[in-house]
Amino acid sequence: MTHRTTSAALLLTAALALTACSSSDDKGDSEPKAKPSVSKTKDALTSAGIPPKPTGVEREKLLRALRTAAPDVVRYEDKAIDAARNQCSAITNKGERLAWSASQRFTYKDVTTTEQQGAKINDALKATGFCKV
Repeated sequence: MTHRTTSAALLLTAALALTACSSSDDKGDSEPKAKPSVSKTKDALTSAGIPPKPTGVEREKLLRALRTAAPDVVRYEDKAIDAARNQCSAITNKGERLAWSASQRFTYKDVTTTEQQGAKINDALKATGFCKV
C-alpha cells in the first residue's frame, strides 16, 4: 500500500514539474499575440483575388446574375455570395478547369450545379465586373 502511495506521489510530482517547465525562454511567449489588422486581412484577400462581400445594390446585382446563370444556386444567398467570392480567386489567378471548380463551389445542401452552369456562372461573374479580371 505504501509503495502505491509513494509511486502515485512521485508520478504526480513529475507531472507537475513537467507542466511548470517552459519550452522556450523567450519572454514574448507570455505576451498575448496581436491579431492581424483588418486592413492586412483585406489586403491578403484582395491579393488572392477575393473581392469584398457585396452589399446593397451590388449584392442584388450579383444575385440576379447568378440566378440567370443557374437559378438554384441563389436558394442560399449567403452561400452563393461566398462561393462567388472564392470563384473569383480561381478566375483572377487563371485557375484550371474553371467550369468544374464553379460547379463544385456552387453545389451545396440540395443544390447541384453542372459544369455547363459553372461556365455560365464564370461568365456572369466576369460580365458583372464582380471578379476583377
